[in-house]
Parts: sequence; structure tokens; C-alpha cells
Amino acid sequence: MSSNMAEIAVEASLTLNPLDFIPDEIPFDVPYGLPVSLEQAQAVIQAAVAESKKRNWKMNVAVADSRGNLVAFQRMDGAMLASIQIAEHKARAAVTFRRPTKVSEDGVELMHLNYLLAFDGVIASRGGIPLIDQGAIIGAVGISGGTDSQDEVVSKAAGGSNQQAADGYQMIQMIMEAGSAIWEWKR
Repeated sequence: MSSNMAEIAVEASLTLNPLDFIPDEIPFDVPYGLPVSLEQAQAVIQAAVAESKKRNWKMNVAVADSRGNLVAFQRMDGAMLASIQIAEHKARAAVTFRRPTKVSEDGVELMHLNYLLAFDGVIASRGGIPLIDQGAIIGAVGISGGTDSQDEVVSKAAGGSNQQAADGYQMIQMIMEAGSAIWEWKR
């Protein structure tokens, strides 16, 4: 191989884009289900408030249904006023995009995919997670009032474990790790 051909091959490999990775399945392909009931939404709020009180954190908690409409909301005494809208936004975004809002945060912060912020309804801040019941999204919880990591802890406590969202998140993590490996190799 000539020197010129080797240079072309090296240049081509340096332009690999981690977003060109093609997964076998669509990430976060969870169907929308019937909307969360008021009773279910209140139970989610109670779990969030209990976790917040245990840690002495003041949070705003929003629960949206499977169409992104607010079902229930609670502002704990002393919680930051600006976080009311943020909690609602996180719940809507988690439903709309069928994934935890941390995925958008990671896309912007770790992969520098700033174009994500141009999508209507995106919020690149942890604390919003879908609520999944019997394999379908019934709504989402959004938490705001603390740091992003505090919001995430409370949202996980409120929403419980949900494997389908975790599986989709693992796929995104795999794509991001591939991108990081390529980035390190290019340096």
C-alpha cells in the first residue's frame, strides 16, 4: 500500500462517528399504555416525599400521565419555586421521549450532542423517569428542587425499578462508550 493510501485509510478511520452505530433494536421502544390513575400518582408522590424527608431534602414532585398531562403535583414546604415548572417539564419529557431525562443530560454533557437541546420538550437534567406498568408507559415522575443527582435519587425511589427503561439506557451507554473509545483513539 502506498503512503498516500495509508494516509487516506487513517483519515477515514479518524472520522468514525459513534452515532453511526446501528443497534439491533430501537432503544426505549416501550409502548404507551393507559394513563396513570390519580391513586397511582399519589402513591408515587408519597414515595418521593418519604425519600426526600428521609434525606432532609425539599422537593417538587410532578406526575404526568401517558400523554404528558399533569395528574398530580406536590411542593414540599420550602421547596424552590423555580423547580415547580422544572419538575413538570421533567415528567413530560420522560413520557414524551420514553426514557429517563438523564439520557438527554448524558447526551449533552458526555457526548456533546448539543443538538438534542433543539428538540421541543427536551430537558437535559436528571430527575424524570417513565412509570412502566405491565410493559407499557403509564406516565412519568419528575423531581426538582435539589442537585440533579439528588433529583435522580428521589425519582428512582418514587418510580421504583423499571427494567425496560434500564435496558434502553444500557444501549445508550454502550453507544456512548463506543464514542468515548473512538474519541480517545483519535487523540
